[in-house]
Amino acid sequence: MLKKKNIRALLATAAIGLLAACSSTPLPPDTGCGVPGGFCAPAAPIASPPPGEPAYTPPPPAAPVQTNPIDVLPPTEGRPLAGDPGRPGTRIALLLPLQSEALAQPAEAVRAGFLAGYERDRKGVTVNVIPTGDSSQATLDAYTRAAEENDIVVGPLARPAVAALAASGAVSRPTIALNHPQTNAPLPRQMLVVGLSLEDEARQVADWAAAEQPGGRALVLTGKTAWQQRLSGAFTARWAQLGMNNSVVELPSSEGYVDANALADLRARMQADPPQLVFAALDAVQLRQVRSAIGTSLPTYGTASINPGRDPASSAPELAGVRILDLPWSVQPEHPLVASYPRWGDTSNGFDMQRLYALGIDAFRIARELALRPGAAFELDGVTGRLSVNMDAGAGASFRRVETGTVYRDGAFEAVAFGR
Repeated sequence: MLKKKNIRALLATAAIGLLAACSSTPLPPDTGCGVPGGFCAPAAPIASPPPGEPAYTPPPPAAPVQTNPIDVLPPTEGRPLAGDPGRPGTRIALLLPLQSEALAQPAEAVRAGFLAGYERDRKGVTVNVIPTGDSSQATLDAYTRAAEENDIVVGPLARPAVAALAASGAVSRPTIALNHPQTNAPLPRQMLVVGLSLEDEARQVADWAAAEQPGGRALVLTGKTAWQQRLSGAFTARWAQLGMNNSVVELPSSEGYVDANALADLRARMQADPPQLVFAALDAVQLRQVRSAIGTSLPTYGTASINPGRDPASSAPELAGVRILDLPWSVQPEHPLVASYPRWGDTSNGFDMQRLYALGIDAFRIARELALRPGAAFELDGVTGRLSVNMDAGAGASFRRVETGTVYRDGAFEAVAFGR
């Protein structure tokens, strides 16, 4: 199994290589989610961050993941949709790089989540899983065939493949892309991008902090890694748009630990000129060190990168009261919707893989809703957040995800309402 730091490195490398493009929120290069950042964020996309970012060594092909048995029906065996007995079942193609050595494991996580969603709401839907490799051209060829034989296509997953598809002119069906194409060009009207976004999480945190600390001056703590720079950059840009002031401090670290002299300097700086709040573009280990040095009284905000997990035995008093924005799947496992889906594997699958599994669940739910209400605008309470979808054929597709704000106490997460 990939460790979190390897996953992030994978995503970052993949974004430049295969993906070229989350928090939360690193995965293989092609996914762009490894960050906490490749697969899940546009521009550079979440998941949880690693203490360091060693050179990535592609993992061996992932062994099949054990999930509940699911029959994947051929297109000819579709069933009527609920509420429309005369309509044939909707055929949904799931296009994933399952044949890629580097991306097989993240692709399997998405596939497992997608089929978990299908198992729960399979009436009227036929799912066809279409494996691809690393090549963008091979993915385009597979997409063309999938679009000819299916009503909706979900995928690709790798950023470079999404970018190639967006620029190809081949999008002829409602298409749910699982990553951000890292392009400023207009997307095809029928392409909906639902990938997890590191930058979007940071912007949501800025809105949340501004609502709770109106007029407050923020101290932004970050590091030198790409995912940290993306988080801090997105937060400060949004904070400035809201008319607020901030200062940025870059904390040097080694092997995941913040330099002791830097912590001493930070403590002196804050005593001389205290801010009203802190935004931490750090990981949980680094934030614990920071709060041990500066105290825990200041309101502190962050994304999935600072999520320390739910084990009360390992909870740290230094993180008490920290405000964390993350997926409902990660911070609200007892929520009725989240609990209605099986958990995937065990903790050895890694935090990032669990986020991709959740993305797969919501990708299926969006696809099924598009089948039920083609061309309509709708909202869903998803396991990755509150989802707003509009497939207006005239204006083009639009998508928004609002994640869950929580306060961390004693190894547990308490949901906090906030607007965006």
